[in-house]
Amino acid sequence: MISLKNVHKSYVTGSNSLHVLKGIDLEIETGEFVSIMGSSGSGKSTLLNILGILDNYDEGAYYLNGSLVKDMSEKKAAKLRNEMVGFVFQSFNLISFKNAMENVALPLYYQGVNRKKRNKIALEYLDKVGLLDWADHLPNEMSGGQKQRVAIARSLISQPKIIFADEPTGALDTTTSYEVMEMLKEINAGGITVILVTHEHDIAAMTQKIVRLKDGRIDQIIKNGDLKHFQHQYAKELETA
Repeated sequence: MISLKNVHKSYVTGSNSLHVLKGIDLEIETGEFVSIMGSSGSGKSTLLNILGILDNYDEGAYYLNGSLVKDMSEKKAAKLRNEMVGFVFQSFNLISFKNAMENVALPLYYQGVNRKKRNKIALEYLDKVGLLDWADHLPNEMSGGQKQRVAIARSLISQPKIIFADEPTGALDTTTSYEVMEMLKEINAGGITVILVTHEHDIAAMTQKIVRLKDGRIDQIIKNGDLKHFQHQYAKELETA
């Protein structure tokens, strides 16, 4: 589903150039649940933005579902995003003056679906995340966990093939974080590929594959049996902390 070959990305500000991604090679199959980890400045958010077609890359090749993603017009990129991907963010990115139902329905508004139909579908997705009774509430009337559930419902309403989640548990307490992760697991079990950025070891350990970045390069890919070792090492770190 996702294939990156020798992908590079630099940002230029004035006379300075910052080489953020330095030759990324990565394969992600349909239906995988993947976390991208790395310290601040390692390139993980830049990589996620490229994968989600929110940013371009300079060199290499990125294939999404067999199609080369490179230097697309904003119109074509937006069309591909609408067809393929949904986004969940740490800060929820809900519109403050719209209620939960209206926030969830927003992607369908951009697809030209009429108000009655999109609101009906939005209520169905709010029901799926357990927030049907909160349909008329504004974001400032909801907890962080509830806002993230609304954001997840919004990401699902256009029936994407991939969910990209940027630090989806970063603003939540541990219990709520685990509830959100269980929801993402259920979404993944339904056949949707889930790719999340996190700096939290316990969150990463709940995914099927961990891609660790260091200084703009892939330092390690952990999966299958190695994932159990990663979980064990994290448990030992907690004991000695």
